Amino acid sequence: MILRSVNPATGEEIERFKEFTRTQVDSAVDRAERAFAKWREADFPERSERMHAVAGVLRARKRRCGETMAREMGKPIREGIAEAEKCAWTADYFADNAAEFLADEPVATDAARSFVRYEPLGPILAVMPWNFPFWQVFRFAAPTLMAGNVAVLKHASNVMRCSLEIEDAFAKAGFPKGVFQSLLLGSGAVPALIRDPRIRAVTLTGSDAAGAAVGEIAGAFVKKTVLELGGSDPFIVLKDADIEKAATTAAAARTVNSGQSCIAAKRFIVERAVYEEFMAGFTAAMSALKVGDPMDESTQVGPVAREDLRQDLHNQVRRSVSKGARVRTGGRKVPGPGFFYEPTVLENVRKGMPAYDEEVFGPVAAVIAVRDEPQAVRVANDSKYGLGASLWTNDRDRALRLSRQIETGMVFVNRRVQSDPRLPFGGAKASGYGRELGRHGIREFVNTKTVVLA
Repeated sequence: MILRSVNPATGEEIERFKEFTRTQVDSAVDRAERAFAKWREADFPERSERMHAVAGVLRARKRRCGETMAREMGKPIREGIAEAEKCAWTADYFADNAAEFLADEPVATDAARSFVRYEPLGPILAVMPWNFPFWQVFRFAAPTLMAGNVAVLKHASNVMRCSLEIEDAFAKAGFPKGVFQSLLLGSGAVPALIRDPRIRAVTLTGSDAAGAAVGEIAGAFVKKTVLELGGSDPFIVLKDADIEKAATTAAAARTVNSGQSCIAAKRFIVERAVYEEFMAGFTAAMSALKVGDPMDESTQVGPVAREDLRQDLHNQVRRSVSKGARVRTGGRKVPGPGFFYEPTVLENVRKGMPAYDEEVFGPVAAVIAVRDEPQAVRVANDSKYGLGASLWTNDRDRALRLSRQIETGMVFVNRRVQSDPRLPFGGAKASGYGRELGRHGIREFVNTKTVVLA
């Protein structure tokens, strides 16, 4: 099987990769198992030195990384460079903090000594998506490798050059052979990898359908999983909010990564008392965004990553309109080469429309007017997803109270939802389970062992 990279800004094929054979895959997993036997014995200073080194490689190559992302999946170059820098920050963060996060924890019992120890599991399979081709990998790999595990990456088929660039960065940083490996494989190879007894656990970032499939196989073989799945994040604007700031931030929150982010705000829930004021600012901000060549430093919205994804997006818009939604701005494919889509605002969105019920992956915003705060919370929770939420109010007590009512893994008040290596990242409901990043994330792929001495 041939894996193809297509430049979404032009529609032209830029590179081909031959899928690994079964023999190549078996050899790679065998290398991972052998590497684990040694890497698990490396002390934290040694692991930290290597992880700081990979951070240095990323910073030195940040433009190269950004250009690779722009070519393979259309990420605007400024965002790609920032993504490489964030990966470097995350590598440094876990290099500096892993020893503390995984230190033995004494527990007072009637024994002479009791403590909890955190030990690595072994080779961890990561099935990663195309939308943040470096960041999704590093937010898994940095804590996982610092915990003493080794990583086997099956990246999305359309970003194989990104996958190989990441592997090369770890090699350049001096990680032992087999500690981090990229496999050139299509999605059909994933079930066999999960079933392989040498693979000890699996993490996946992707759709809820993909997460269910991976979870089912992993469960049959009693393997730990972390699933970071889809999202239809609410962006709740209450009448006491700073409306001008909310409207400007809303445009950025909807179009981060050209709208192709699980934590991009997707459903904008606005109290009627401030609806028109918010819509005026929001629509103006969305309309002013520059759509264009992702290699251009001034571009704010690049193409959708693939033509089939752009068509899916357009179909969601058309079906929503057919059910009564109104297009405030946008709503069309950009004519010409590449897979561009106009930044779009839909209003009069209701339950039963794709823009309300489904994850919309692209620069399309669904705006829902509500009477009051209780209805805003009900609408926010009226989704199978529960990843993040952005809440806008100038009343801090109200914000804290509502943060307990919103059914998501993350709530950000008066700012858009963002990942941060210092904070646990993950969702509830169909958005998955388990956590990445922070103290909680590094403990996902470890054996929490009780040790008692009489």
